[in-house]
Amino acid sequence: MKISKKDALEWFEFLSKIPGKKEEIEEKYEKVIGSVFRQIELSVKNSHKTTMENIPNIQDLKGRTFFVGDKLKFPKGCISCLFGTGLGGVRKTNKCNLTCKFCYYHDNLDNQEVIPEDMWEIGESRYYEEDIDLLLSIQDKPSGIAYVYLEPFLEIEKYYSVIKKFHDAGIYQHLYTNGTLCTEENLQALSDAGLDEIRFNMGASNCADNIIANMKMAKKYIKAVGIETPMTPEFLTSFLERKDKILETGLDFINCAELHLGEDNVNNYSEEKLYMARRGYISPLWSREITFKLMKMSQEENWGIVVHDCSNHTKFSREVNKNSKLKMGFGSNTYRSEFDRTLFHIFLPILKDENFKFLQEEELPKEYKLINCEDDILMLVEDNMSEDEFYNGEIMEDYN
Repeated sequence: MKISKKDALEWFEFLSKIPGKKEEIEEKYEKVIGSVFRQIELSVKNSHKTTMENIPNIQDLKGRTFFVGDKLKFPKGCISCLFGTGLGGVRKTNKCNLTCKFCYYHDNLDNQEVIPEDMWEIGESRYYEEDIDLLLSIQDKPSGIAYVYLEPFLEIEKYYSVIKKFHDAGIYQHLYTNGTLCTEENLQALSDAGLDEIRFNMGASNCADNIIANMKMAKKYIKAVGIETPMTPEFLTSFLERKDKILETGLDFINCAELHLGEDNVNNYSEEKLYMARRGYISPLWSREITFKLMKMSQEENWGIVVHDCSNHTKFSREVNKNSKLKMGFGSNTYRSEFDRTLFHIFLPILKDENFKFLQEEELPKEYKLINCEDDILMLVEDNMSEDEFYNGEIMEDYN
């Protein structure tokens, strides 16, 4: 089924106005709903393919991701993620000193679960620091680990001894930071402990001059230094304003993360043109387009660094690789949507955009034309709602 854009808009406008949960409706009309998402995604993929064909020297890393630049500078933390045993997140700090519009935890930033004193979250379980020796003596060593969630430098002194344990075990380690709390002393201490790679979220500060200085300072002590930040229009503007100063830091790579949305940041972007990749991550159209712009510019201007397309496709590949390492069945995959329900209304802007075209369109079969399904849908809604809920809903005013 290749639904037309006109029919897709009519269906999603109708479904977005229906109050309450829609599980039965989504199940019964999955062919229509699925067709809308496929049509959007196929058009986006076609646009991406065309754009990538015009990026000089773009390299395909065995189908898992794309990048430009010196392959020797490709971040080893990403190699571990895409070819090794996965991301291997180690968590400790549940607070952040900044609030970013794009943050995955934006609406719930102050309510993140506390990791108890003297404990660490490893493999979604809690361990004391001394337990790490036990883990390493029993389980297979991960190819790499990453210190994530939320801003480690708020209590960075707690990290040194743990980093040293993993370093002594020969495990590659990288750490994420917004860079605001870096000092010469704590960066040197991280280096002495054995940290291999540090990634600055420059979007958090709009590429502030003091963060650029801290990134340059980090390069004195830590072997691999780069930027990893969600690609947003705000980041692009601030990056281009300070591009030369940033490149002069000696950084090795920029991981251009395709911004994806969850329950706690989707409201900040619900008016943007969004698409869903493989019925999984939801992202604004402009996010990966910014990545492509930076990749092309880096080649035309010979930046001398890696610019990595950390896209939804890359994250899909990560999950496929991880499940392979876990010896799960062939084709097993844990790449999923971040939402437990379909938010039909957030796809209205892209469906209303006259410049966004579906590649192919077909007339809907008679049984899937909205005019023939409305009464059936309203009956499903009524069966699952109280009388007051149903008659007070907008659906009656707009469609009865």
